[in-house]
Amino acid sequence: MRNTLGDLNNHLFAQLERLADEELTGEKLNEEISRARAVTSVASQIIANGSLVLEARKLVDDRMNANTTIPKMLEG
Repeated sequence: MRNTLGDLNNHLFAQLERLADEELTGEKLNEEISRARAVTSVASQIIANGSLVLEARKLVDDRMNANTTIPKMLEG
């Protein structure tokens, strides 16, 4: 199965719902806050990676239109 940005969005909203649970208190709340920080950290990296891929694609498209050589690393 392949994860998508839509899946990430669903995970983030699910985490938000868990944090909004008013019955969550004490140690359980602290655990959920810790989990939310971890999820946020990973999500930020996924989003940054997606942005990098998009920028690379734009660069490749611009370079191809200019008839220049594409670095091997960016060939797909």
